[in-house]
Amino acid sequence: MSADLIFALTSVFVAVAAAAVYVGNGVLRAQQNASRRLASLQTRRENLDASFAERAVAPVVERLGRGALRFTPQGWMARTEKRLAVSGWDSRMDLSAWAATRVVAAVGGLLLGVLVALLVPEVPRILVISVFTFMGVIAPEAMLTRRIDERRDAIQRDLPDVIDLLVISVEAGLGFEAALGRVVQTVPGELSDEFARMLQETRVGVRRNEAMRQLAERTDVDDLNSFILAINQADTFGVSVSRMLRVQADEIRVRRRQRAQEKAFAAPVKMVFPLVLCIFPSLFVVLLGPAVINIFDKLF
Repeated sequence: MSADLIFALTSVFVAVAAAAVYVGNGVLRAQQNASRRLASLQTRRENLDASFAERAVAPVVERLGRGALRFTPQGWMARTEKRLAVSGWDSRMDLSAWAATRVVAAVGGLLLGVLVALLVPEVPRILVISVFTFMGVIAPEAMLTRRIDERRDAIQRDLPDVIDLLVISVEAGLGFEAALGRVVQTVPGELSDEFARMLQETRVGVRRNEAMRQLAERTDVDDLNSFILAINQADTFGVSVSRMLRVQADEIRVRRRQRAQEKAFAAPVKMVFPLVLCIFPSLFVVLLGPAVINIFDKLF
């Protein structure tokens, strides 16, 4: 093959490759521009379909929250993010929204205190304003704490039944993840929602140990943490999952019985103060009142 033919073939190959690259880049650029235009049109349509609160109020609240985050103490963001995750509000509210909520609640309490002080001049104004401002400051944290306690109680209450269903499903021949999927479909509740989220994370590529660890961080329940630790150890050392689930089910049943007994033993102690402060004075008035009146009549 002559040098001229080789040069001609090489020139044709380079020209065809350059043309293909040029056309491909043009097509890709056109697709990107079209996708960008469609996305902008979709965004505009969504903005037009959104409510006034979503279009006007939400951006203002978000900016207010970002501004409030600059003045938070060190470590507050990490603790609050942890508490929001444990409460289950992290999917609907981020740190900036929570900071804005606290600022709005504090300002609202202050304004309400000023309004009450102006409408009722007989009360001490400084005291009323201070009380309402303090209530506005602590009200969001109180609501968050109550939500965390309720969610933990719900998870702790559903855990024995969920583990029993897991035991039955695994012993029937299902794998652990398939058994979890069956439990999620059968038993509604906070714990099933967390297991469903964990399964979704494993399906997108997260390792099961890591997904279980994140589940433990989002719930922060002692019994569930022990169960997750046992599952991870069983995966690490090759222990039978069905046997481990049976042992965990028995242990959690024992712990629930012990908690019930503890609450039963603590009930008499908790009843002392209502008896002494509320019931005994009424009994004294009913039983000793007539005798005191008769004695007073006899003597005087």
